[in-house]
Amino acid sequence: MWEKSKILVIGGTGLLGKLLVEASVNSGHPTYALVRKASLSCPDQSNLVESFKHLGVHILYGELEDYESVVKAIKLVDVVISSVGHSQIFNQIKIIDAIKEAGNVKRFFPSDFETDVDRTTVVKPGRSFFSAKAQIRRAIEAERIAHTFVSCNCFAGYFLPTLVQFNQTLTSPPRDKVTIYGDGNAKAIINKEEDIAAYTIRAVDDPTTLNKVLYVNPPDNIVSMNDLVTLWENKIGKTLEKTYFPEEELLKQIQELPTPINAILSMIHAIFCEG
Repeated sequence: MWEKSKILVIGGTGLLGKLLVEASVNSGHPTYALVRKASLSCPDQSNLVESFKHLGVHILYGELEDYESVVKAIKLVDVVISSVGHSQIFNQIKIIDAIKEAGNVKRFFPSDFETDVDRTTVVKPGRSFFSAKAQIRRAIEAERIAHTFVSCNCFAGYFLPTLVQFNQTLTSPPRDKVTIYGDGNAKAIINKEEDIAAYTIRAVDDPTTLNKVLYVNPPDNIVSMNDLVTLWENKIGKTLEKTYFPEEELLKQIQELPTPINAILSMIHAIFCEG
């Protein structure tokens, strides 16, 4: 009987990471999670790790700064999935080195869960995020490591709860007024995080995704901001007052506002103005 690959998730206690761990287990893969011991001091993290254990996940303690712990963990599995955050993107070089040293990994999925960094134009400062991920791609290719890059585009849980308003006082989509960037017609791809995790795990043993970019682009998930507003208006039975925020003004604010607001706005420009 065909045996499913053993999967190690690095960054498994993060937003997407925990869903990758759960999707791996639910798909019948022997699943391992590399966890920092320091994270156990946080009740939420500790409870999450305990829930992993109940699912049958093999918990391994280590961190990217401890190279030997990474090598040791990688030697136990067939596939490595990294879901580390932006602050640790360059630290994935250590994962690449560890994979080379271990010599047993059939596939590496780096933390590439975003729009395709090789095909998307982003203005500064958001460009630095994409540049970092592109450099990791090139390092993987240079070392001839078997890989899959997952281009899942936008996380629904990040953009939809406030309908892309990024107003700190909002906890749900607006019911009176809404700001639309540009003309609102640029198309974006918005995916539920659970679906991103599910498609990633399905790609693990799929030979057609080897050394390729996997695009998670369900046709019904390709929408403009105008489309999103219309869907919301239909749901609540009310027409919102719309303010269109010109692209030129958005670019001006990106240059003038401090970090991290300008970085967020540069992503909004790339997605909802450029498309």
